Amino acid sequence: MAICDRNCNVIAPFVTAPGYRHESPLFPKSFNELKRVIKSVGKSIAGSTMSLDGAYDSKKNRKMIFNSGMKPNIPENKRNRKKAKPGPVRLFDKAIFKEPFRTIERVFAWEDKFKCALIRFEHISHHYFGVKLLSYSLINLRHFITE
Repeated sequence: MAICDRNCNVIAPFVTAPGYRHESPLFPKSFNELKRVIKSVGKSIAGSTMSLDGAYDSKKNRKMIFNSGMKPNIPENKRNRKKAKPGPVRLFDKAIFKEPFRTIERVFAWEDKFKCALIRFEHISHHYFGVKLLSYSLINLRHFITE
């Protein structure tokens, strides 16, 4: 799981798990890493909006985002319910959601250009982690290169 900004920069160190696990349980650790990185840079995330996929729709995740001063923008996951979930209406703006969704997909497309990260030639987790860090570093480096 990697968190990126609207300029397609990977801004938080990503968190890994075995291939058979879903990434939504990794969100708290990844979000804490994001807060650590933002604090070390001397910036603030208060007032910004975090858009996530419906897989991350949980009370715990929304509360974590809200308590850090951000606004969660997560579509409600119906979880096979016929009717709407009781309680307050969850904040979700589809227009805000579409733009970050395209940026994260663009980052994934750039990441797929690194064949060793795409096919996963590395069987040792630490080596694969290094390949991913290198690919994200090269993705972020494109802003510093002038033509």
